[in-house]
Amino acid sequence: SVRLLAVEAGITIAGLLTESDIEALLLPMFRSAASDKSWRVRYMIADKFIDLQKAVGPTITRNHLVFHFSGLLKDVEAEVRASAANKIKEFCTNLPADIQEGVIMPNILPAVKELVCDTNQHVKAALASVIMGLSPIMGKDNTIQHLLPLFLILLKDEHSDVRLNIISNLDSVNKVIGIHQLSQSLLPAIVELAEDPKWRVRLAIIEHMPLLAEQLGVEFFDEKLNSLCMSWLVDGVFAIRSAATSNLKRLVSIFGLEWAQNTIITKVLSMARDPNYLHRMTTLFAINVLAEVCPPDVITKFMVPVISNLAGDAVPNVRFNVAKTMKKITPSLDSQTIEFQIKPCLTKLNDDEDSDVKFFANEALDLCSERLSAA
Repeated sequence: SVRLLAVEAGITIAGLLTESDIEALLLPMFRSAASDKSWRVRYMIADKFIDLQKAVGPTITRNHLVFHFSGLLKDVEAEVRASAANKIKEFCTNLPADIQEGVIMPNILPAVKELVCDTNQHVKAALASVIMGLSPIMGKDNTIQHLLPLFLILLKDEHSDVRLNIISNLDSVNKVIGIHQLSQSLLPAIVELAEDPKWRVRLAIIEHMPLLAEQLGVEFFDEKLNSLCMSWLVDGVFAIRSAATSNLKRLVSIFGLEWAQNTIITKVLSMARDPNYLHRMTTLFAINVLAEVCPPDVITKFMVPVISNLAGDAVPNVRFNVAKTMKKITPSLDSQTIEFQIKPCLTKLNDDEDSDVKFFANEALDLCSERLSAA
């Protein structure tokens, strides 16, 4: 515990001393801490490394600290590596501009390349959260040559938090290399993951898609990714179809109602005519979600007629989901729509031969009666 406290105290004292005094009095202690036999001491100096860098100044950093920072990135303990990895972007940013490339390329980049394939999930997640931030520092050519291959490896990592950290920071890379280069390099990997035979991999990409859409913008999304999102609605795995419907709501929140009306609502509603009853049910699930972000006039004009048509579907599962969807959207509708469009359908379903259809129709009718009474 004494050595742990000495690290923080030494950093504070370093801020008060001259460079020559730091080199003579404190540097030996910092060197010792960076290679201490206790991983907690090494973790402490890794955790406080940016404070240390600022306290000692650029000259001592270049001459002495770069070596020790590189060593912490290769430490035998995952906690130390993760803490140091989390400081990479800030450490490199704080270097004087005229020496950044000369320090990063031979000292930091080799360690980063090793961390990309680290066996510890938390180390890779920490690295993925900051590695994209190296792009503005290293410039376009170095990013394309050295960093893009590392981004691709992390983007295909088996752990979702690693992939998420890469997707979350695409914007910083986009500003350096441009959307064209980004689409040529990273997008094929994203599409490949989105069509992966393992449904859990596809699910992970679906969950990240709204964030990706926000990073890349509506034009790029419509051109490259929109069709992919729609294809998930007819996936063979229910979990994928369910996630894809939730995805639509988040996309509408990002791109707006006008985009939804022009781009996805018509496509979703057209699935109501699909021969596969599972896809017709997906239409209803999508309506449930989209109704939460669409105004009453859109629901009434576009969605209610489709739902009403599905009330006569030959499959009981579709019919009772019609009743559930009508119950879901009823609070958003005016009394006239409820009275003349929703209630007649539910009354018919209430006499259905299937007990589940009757049950859910009855529940929805009760809600309609409440709404009409209140009106």
